[in-house]
Amino acid sequence: MANPSLGKSFPLRVTVCVILFLFLYFIFPLNLSKFIRPHNLKYLFLFYLANIIIACYILRKNSAANYSLDSRAQEVQERFNLLSVEYSKEHKNNISLKEKYRRYSSLKSILEEINKSLDLDAVADAFASEAFSLIANNQGVCVLYLVDNQTQKLVLFKAKREDPGLVIKAKEGNIFDLWVLRHTSPLLVEDIKNDFRFDPEKLKLQDARSVSSLIAAPFISENKFLGIIRLDNTAKYFFSQDDLRFLVSVSDLGGVALENSELFKRTQDLAIHDALTSLYTKGYFAERLKGECKRCTRQKMPLSLLMLDIDLFKNYNDKFGHTAGDIVLKKVSQIITGFLNNFNPIISRFGGEEFCVIIAGLDKESALGVAETLRRRIEEEKIVLRREESHITVSIGVATFPADATEEDELIQRADKAMYKAKQKGRNRVCYI
Repeated sequence: MANPSLGKSFPLRVTVCVILFLFLYFIFPLNLSKFIRPHNLKYLFLFYLANIIIACYILRKNSAANYSLDSRAQEVQERFNLLSVEYSKEHKNNISLKEKYRRYSSLKSILEEINKSLDLDAVADAFASEAFSLIANNQGVCVLYLVDNQTQKLVLFKAKREDPGLVIKAKEGNIFDLWVLRHTSPLLVEDIKNDFRFDPEKLKLQDARSVSSLIAAPFISENKFLGIIRLDNTAKYFFSQDDLRFLVSVSDLGGVALENSELFKRTQDLAIHDALTSLYTKGYFAERLKGECKRCTRQKMPLSLLMLDIDLFKNYNDKFGHTAGDIVLKKVSQIITGFLNNFNPIISRFGGEEFCVIIAGLDKESALGVAETLRRRIEEEKIVLRREESHITVSIGVATFPADATEEDELIQRADKAMYKAKQKGRNRVCYI
């Protein structure tokens, strides 16, 4: 079977040319030399010489043509390489544009997500989750700090981690967060060790976590600094300017959403807190009592209810005016809150001068002891009204669930009866039914 590649390598025309060349320049002259005289051999020599000159000329032309072809081939190769580089750049740009489009398209879904709820916790969690997923690809750490309105310090509110076991020690932020707080501007650090703005040794003292690159942006709404969102990673140059720009876009949305959530939370707090004493309102207290009774039933533990009434409260209003009455109410609420702080109580202003306290896990005997100590603490407190020193006394009734009552309404009635019993016995005492 014929080799097809051989036919391609030596076409018929080339074969004929080779045979013709051999015949004209070797076979024919050698046979011809037998018939011509020796002195005529010079013509044969001239014939060969002429053909050699012609062959050299042809080879030279062919060499020049080959050189020209090589030059053109090199130019084509260079153009091809340039086009390859341009194509690679365009391909990367195309991928980058697609990623930008995907990210900025997700802003709509972020808005939809945060509009589902005005709850501050839910809104902050949605922002941290979206930023961690879209920008960091769920790698490294995302932390969200909010500003405490009272202390004006950063407080860790939300954290997303690649490693679930990682502990965030910087509860009030570190040098990077404080930089954003101080400058109220976004921050990009590509390599912490080569960034002259920050001292790595100070960072090690503040946070043992290994961080090499990060981006951070502030939450600002109407010139009010609300907090910071930060993404960091152990790898250098993990974040880019595009990442920072997108994070700023997210934080712009976050500023408005977080402010709305804080306003909503404040409104909710006002709805369930008494305006004068900042204690829970009677309606909210009744809901919490119902829930706490159910919880204590499930966990098989007692719950005690303390009902307090300020003795002869009307006398303060009559003698010193209603402003003095407000001062007395505030003072008593502060003493109750401070004294019972370790018991994790639920405290309510139940009526005009009445207060109710829920203490879960406290049996009757312990509750009576706590109530008596609280009564003495209030009695010992001095209060000055219109430059006149005075003392406040209270009557306290105690009832325990489920020993005294198995329903929340019945528990309130038993505590109320115990309180009136204390009033009837001369006030400034603790009683139970």
